[in-house]
Amino acid sequence: MSDWNAASYLKFETDRTRPSIEMLGRVTLEAPRRVLDLGCGPGNSTELLAQRYPNAEILGLDSSPDMLSKARERLPQATFLEADIASWAPEKPFDLVFANAVLQWLPGHQTLFPRLLSWLSARGSLAIQMPDNLDEPSHALMRDIAAQEPWHEKFEDIETERTPIPAMEQYYDWLSAEGAAVDIWKTTYCHVMDGPGAVVDWLKSTGLRPFLGRLTATEQEAFLVRYEAELEEAYPARTDGKRLLRFPRIFIVATRDV
Repeated sequence: MSDWNAASYLKFETDRTRPSIEMLGRVTLEAPRRVLDLGCGPGNSTELLAQRYPNAEILGLDSSPDMLSKARERLPQATFLEADIASWAPEKPFDLVFANAVLQWLPGHQTLFPRLLSWLSARGSLAIQMPDNLDEPSHALMRDIAAQEPWHEKFEDIETERTPIPAMEQYYDWLSAEGAAVDIWKTTYCHVMDGPGAVVDWLKSTGLRPFLGRLTATEQEAFLVRYEAELEEAYPARTDGKRLLRFPRIFIVATRDV
């Protein structure tokens, strides 16, 4: 799959950053010394962490060179590392591990989440937000169109998108079994979009990437034309002409007791 596009991602920076702001508001740590931003992207979430904890040593980790380039420009005082979360491990524990909209791309959460918890110092916190929108029209339509002619052969032998997120009760059980106090909740945002084209622009930098990455430029154009036409029906205009993009997200703040 091609690299992430930071400029495309940042077109909706305010909406994309809001979950980080709200999750950070539930973190009770006052003065963590070491903070890790997993899947830091272009640094919008890292900037929030630096503002709240100006004396902390902050590390941002991401697998995208383009995202990391924007993050380094934005926060030259922080440290950024290109690495794969699935295989990377810290040399020293962190007081806060922050992961906004990244872990949904990784499988094996039953073992992954306790592993992340093990990276924490005593009474450290793990703060996670993940989209839970695979059943929303925005994502169901991607799968429906990919199964149609003339594209279905392109997707027969690959996973076209992330796996569904387990139930919140599962996360509670996995983390509480490791001795963590768990605060877990779900919020459904309604992002105001100018039209179906704006929904396409939002998802081109995230959910559509696995689909578009298998298509030629000509095929991508045709795929997006059909997708936008389906979005026109799925997200009808409101009284002011805008569209509301429903976007459920799961939040977890797990704090080690010792």
